[in-house]
Amino acid sequence: MRFLNDYNYIVVGAGSAGCVLANKLSEEKLSSVLLLEAGPMDWNPMIHVPAGVYYAYRNTNLNWNYQSEKEPYLLNRQISAPRGKVIGGSSSINSMVYMRGHPLDYDRWSTELDLPLWDFAQCLPYFKAGETSDRGADEWRGGDGPLSVSKGAFVNPLYDAFLDAGRESGQGSSDDLNGYKPEGVSRLDSTKRNGRRCSAAVAYLHPVLGRDNLTVLEKAFVQLVVFEDGRAAGIKFKHRGKTQIIRAKNEVILAGGAINSPQILMVSGIGPADHLREHDIKCIVNLPGVGRNLQDHATVIMKWACKRPVSIHKFSNPFWQAVSGLQWLVNRTGVASSNIWEAGGLIRSNTQVAYPNIQYHFGPVGAEESGGHLKLNQAFSIHIDQLRPHSRGYIALKSSDAATKPALHFNYLSEECDLNELAEGVLKARELVDQPAFNDYRGVELVPGPDVKTESDIKNVISQYVGTDYHPCGTCRMGNNAESVVDSQFCVHGVSGLRVVDASVMPTIISGNLNAPVQMMAARAADFILNRPQLRPVRARFHFQGNHD
Repeated sequence: MRFLNDYNYIVVGAGSAGCVLANKLSEEKLSSVLLLEAGPMDWNPMIHVPAGVYYAYRNTNLNWNYQSEKEPYLLNRQISAPRGKVIGGSSSINSMVYMRGHPLDYDRWSTELDLPLWDFAQCLPYFKAGETSDRGADEWRGGDGPLSVSKGAFVNPLYDAFLDAGRESGQGSSDDLNGYKPEGVSRLDSTKRNGRRCSAAVAYLHPVLGRDNLTVLEKAFVQLVVFEDGRAAGIKFKHRGKTQIIRAKNEVILAGGAINSPQILMVSGIGPADHLREHDIKCIVNLPGVGRNLQDHATVIMKWACKRPVSIHKFSNPFWQAVSGLQWLVNRTGVASSNIWEAGGLIRSNTQVAYPNIQYHFGPVGAEESGGHLKLNQAFSIHIDQLRPHSRGYIALKSSDAATKPALHFNYLSEECDLNELAEGVLKARELVDQPAFNDYRGVELVPGPDVKTESDIKNVISQYVGTDYHPCGTCRMGNNAESVVDSQFCVHGVSGLRVVDASVMPTIISGNLNAPVQMMAARAADFILNRPQLRPVRARFHFQGNHD
């Protein structure tokens, strides 16, 4: 076998994890690092305008454009599952919400799932080291990290009504959902810097592109991992029409995300043996968990008409788009500098859950698809996400060729308890909007509508509205049992020289958006890979009152 070149470390995928890894691994000047990305560089201007998020994630040149198979519990609908195919990965096309998840998510990994390295105290110092928060450094927040994190500051009376309604409803409020009180409604943090998107590429990759020991290849499609004598020896990929094989002297690190990483493992011969045989793939390691344990946050988007013209619907007009674009170009302010979903919350849908199980994302506008275009309404919207689903799906190969998209079976709402919690979440959102704070703004409920009244009614129609909140994970789960794929330091079981570092390794989904946790995990992974000591644990106090807050 002829290797064209060699590097100490080959990182596959320049997303949230890959950009962090490329930065951290290339700090070792004697180590050479190759970072491969299937998509282009992140030069598209709409990536960097926060309010341009819709245009960014709908751009087929920046997106893997995945779709699920027919979902049996969602009226056999296929669910769109966009994932970033660009430098920065999904952090270049997401809605920029910065959420770490609840501390108890990580403590559950440590205690219930036998992963003692992963309690929250050991994760918090990496969250802090990774960010520069405009709130300033304190027990919870970082003040000099690469990722810029800003509290929502766009002025709109609907945000104020939402926050006041949280207090009036008893659902609570918080100054910082990533801080002492991870419960209630709040202005959300976002990954922005001076009115621009601060993706993982902006934060971690662009500042180090000049390093002599770091090579970045865009539009490089990885076909498989090459093995020699039970070790990951390199990767085979296609770049500029040529197929090449590159050697990894130390390690190959897959950072392609919850869909791509298990697919690459399986086409390379690591996965469920029976499934690999179906596609005439030689099984190198029989790991039944590869592609299994797929989790996501199912969401329902509710929408109300707004009685007063204070929503941002006018910005669908070309004139106002031009005005907002000019304002952004001049001083990086105005609606174009907003990621729209600047308020939200973590709440409990019932008194039996130990900590918040529903997440809100609130936006001062309504939106609908019309002829392939986005139409804005004089309205306001709330995403209701079910945070800790019991439903599990899987990813399966359709071909031994990595260029063939795999089959995605999310199995949303296959467990009745997930349907129950989403229905409770819809009722909680209605309770919130029914508060006096919304009296001047609340018009008719547009979705699902006033005729859908009871919890039973909601359950009957909810399958029409459920979609993804773009947080797939779990398909290369971390752990020590037969269903696990990697160990607590990201090493793939049964082979050497191979790790997976991305959202796929989460054994259970985090109660919040996944971009921040993935970057934290990648920073920890770099220290494991380089045999550096882990940062000293930080045992910060947080608000928690059992089942009755």
